[in-house]
Amino acid sequence: MSPGVITLIVIAALIVLLVARSVRIVPQAREAVVERLGRFHRVLTPGLNLVVPFVDRVRSTVDLREQVVPFPPQPVITNDNLQVGIDTVIYYQITDARAATYGISDLGGALEQLTVTTLRNLVGSLTLEETLISRDGINAQLRTVLDGTTGNWGVRVARVELKAIEPPPSIQDSMEKQMRADRDKRAMILTAEGTRESQIRTAEGQKQAAILSAEGQKQAAILSAEAERQSRILRAEGERAARFLQAQGQAKAIETVFQAIHDGNPDPRLLAYQYLQTLPQIAQGDSNKVWIVPSEFSNALKGLGKMTGIDEAELSSFAGLSESEGTRRESKIDTGDWFESQLKEQVQSATQAADVRLDPVEEIAPASAQPVVPRAPGTGSQQLPARAQNAPEQRQPQTPPQRQAPQPQQSAPPPPRRQEPPRPPAAPPQQSPQPPSQQPPQSPPRQQD
Repeated sequence: MSPGVITLIVIAALIVLLVARSVRIVPQAREAVVERLGRFHRVLTPGLNLVVPFVDRVRSTVDLREQVVPFPPQPVITNDNLQVGIDTVIYYQITDARAATYGISDLGGALEQLTVTTLRNLVGSLTLEETLISRDGINAQLRTVLDGTTGNWGVRVARVELKAIEPPPSIQDSMEKQMRADRDKRAMILTAEGTRESQIRTAEGQKQAAILSAEGQKQAAILSAEAERQSRILRAEGERAARFLQAQGQAKAIETVFQAIHDGNPDPRLLAYQYLQTLPQIAQGDSNKVWIVPSEFSNALKGLGKMTGIDEAELSSFAGLSESEGTRRESKIDTGDWFESQLKEQVQSATQAADVRLDPVEEIAPASAQPVVPRAPGTGSQQLPARAQNAPEQRQPQTPPQRQAPQPQQSAPPPPRRQEPPRPPAAPPQQSPQPPSQQPPQSPPRQQD
């Protein structure tokens, strides 16, 4: 090979070498620091850059992306003299390649030591419990301190995180026990609160139930009392009406018997015979131990066999009682208020059903109008007593008060009484040897069937 060809080859190789040394390509998010003859010349930006070969030199290439640097656990003593291990993580980003290259020799080590010292200062002023519950505050304070210091290095601290806080094993056991006790306490408190709320609600329910039950019993008692009251009122009204009607019936029966006796025109012998038949019935009672025959009746029996006739005038006067004299004016007793009731419609209907208009009871002639039957001749001036013929003068048959309807009717006035013929004076009755307290009550004669 000729010398000229060799020279050309050498020249071409030098040209290629010079071109290769003068061209620098910088990747994205990176910067290159260029020194010329040992001094800082410029910073190469991402892309194609030209440098002077053998004069300019690339000192370093700096990564501009955010970087994460974890640090191993660091022993830190708290304010209450407890040693804990804290793991930290730092997020930083280089903003100035020249300052990061010439401002600090070991950026990673510097960040680690600065983080440890700052963390010890912060945790040393806190207790263990405050350290455990103040992690966010510690992170913010660390970032503020580191960011202010690393600004001269061309580094921006994005954030600092406490990865873990590890207390000693004995403290961990105590904390676990305390945590367990706290949880048990909270569980017991919650259980007690639930029981209390349940008992309160149960008591409120029982209270409302008792109130409602008492109200129901009260209403039931009121209704029962009202029903019992109205029932008693109705029963009393019915009994009163029944008694009144029974009294009216008895009065009517007495009136009929009395009128039948007068219409039959009895003589003294018949009356004496009826009285004699009544005496055994009086003696049959259990409470009647002693019965006494009046002396008037014995005198009448003695003169009964000697009687041969009866005075027609006296008999006519005995049987000649007019109907107008034996009729009693209707009672003026107002019984309308007995059956007046404003309680219920049932009471009004019951009283209206019981309110029946009855016939008035004729008045019984007074004892002064009773004729005196003369004794038989030869018996002296004694005569048969009037109570042997009719009802005794002391006990006149009294008619029960006439019950009137709610709308009373005007009754007609009684007819005037006729003049009675004069009657001879009756002989006084003989006194019985027995004391007055042992004499049986004189009852009206009974008519035998």
